[in-house]
Amino acid sequence: MNCCKRGTWVYPTVLLCVYGFFSMMRPSEPFLTPYLTGSYKNLTIHQVSRQVYPVWTYSNFVILIPCFLLTDYLRYKPVIILQGLGYIATWLLLLFAPGVLAMQFMQATYGIVTASEVGYYSYIYSVISLKYYQRVTSYCRSITLVGYTCGSVLGQLLVSLGKVHYFYLNVISLTSVSIAFLTSLWLPMPQHSLFFHRRDVQSSRAEEVTPNSQIDGENTSPPSCGPRTEEKSRNAFVEAVLALLVDFKECYSSRNLIYWSLWWALATCGYYQISNYVQVLWHHKLPSKNFTLYNGGVEAVATLTGAAASFAVGHVRLDWSVWGELALGLFSCLNAGSVYLMDMTGNIWVCYACYVVFKSSYMQLITICTFQIAKNLTKERYALIFGVNTFVAVALQSILTAVVINTKSLNLSIMTQYFIYGSYFAVIALIFLGRGIYTVVYMKCIKKEDSIAEGSLSERDADLPENI
Repeated sequence: MNCCKRGTWVYPTVLLCVYGFFSMMRPSEPFLTPYLTGSYKNLTIHQVSRQVYPVWTYSNFVILIPCFLLTDYLRYKPVIILQGLGYIATWLLLLFAPGVLAMQFMQATYGIVTASEVGYYSYIYSVISLKYYQRVTSYCRSITLVGYTCGSVLGQLLVSLGKVHYFYLNVISLTSVSIAFLTSLWLPMPQHSLFFHRRDVQSSRAEEVTPNSQIDGENTSPPSCGPRTEEKSRNAFVEAVLALLVDFKECYSSRNLIYWSLWWALATCGYYQISNYVQVLWHHKLPSKNFTLYNGGVEAVATLTGAAASFAVGHVRLDWSVWGELALGLFSCLNAGSVYLMDMTGNIWVCYACYVVFKSSYMQLITICTFQIAKNLTKERYALIFGVNTFVAVALQSILTAVVINTKSLNLSIMTQYFIYGSYFAVIALIFLGRGIYTVVYMKCIKKEDSIAEGSLSERDADLPENI
């Protein structure tokens, strides 16, 4: 019973898992495009793909860095609450606001939601002891996959068996994200954060704060005010920013980390773009207007397959420092082939299957990449590196969207767009195949030279006269 009380690691973990599950349990999401082009919103597929969906990319790009800094400065909980409010605003607009402009506002609020994800995954660093970090991280990431899968399956069952209209799927999604928002209000307020409110800065006040108050955010020390305190706060802010810059420089001084981060940014950019517009492609591939969509089932299968592949790769015994980049190149070839086939096929089922292969392959590779980047980083640098990599990915996606989607002179069809995305992954594959082959050959040569040197040393030792 004590483990469920405030002040223990279990209490915030349970709340985080509840929040993660209900924030991701959104049965309407796999059916967003047919909902927007259906009778309730009555938008054209051109308006959805070229005027509505790009807004999410641009808003996410603009908000991401300020949100990253504010998340740490405000100590996570306010940003998680903001994310919950963003979810509610998004689905209220989806349900009740008509027109293209309203849907653009909806995508902007969803951009706030996705930019705020850093608050959810960083919160555990400040309220949970280091010995529980790996366990709680796995809980939080797993529960979001479970929530997304449950939402996709529920949406598919309601559409296929219950013939429920997409509008009511959005009602269920609104209810789910509202539960998540209410849960976020009960999260303990951290006393510390990774950069702007470090524990070592607070050490002088440690005797004045009880262990429970550190988690709950209750400080019994009398507040101080005045110009001197404001000056200290400004100095602390500047020192934190300078520390961030120093950490950034030191982290990216590693060549191997740069290559892994490069794949992360490039592949994540492509994944975001493909997943954001895949429903538009499926709409184009539909054999008839009366065809029952299986978007929810496909998303569920892709997520479960990707989760299984990610779990399995964690148990593969392989020297990833040698073979990792080659694996990135080979599986990027698989990604490119899947996207090309999605583009060329006229069969919706083949298109569905290719998306499952693509998403599960990406989730497997991102797991390998995450492990390779994080294994030699402290938790503070872990947050910094993945924040920077995500920003680069969204920046690249914004450029890709501006060129492929919003360049009016090109006016590319959805088929041509996916041909470009397939070519994009083909370029990634060529880069990392070349780099991977070079790394394998180089490491083989090093080992061969070492073995020859050891053999020569052994022969020399054998030729030495024995002491009498």
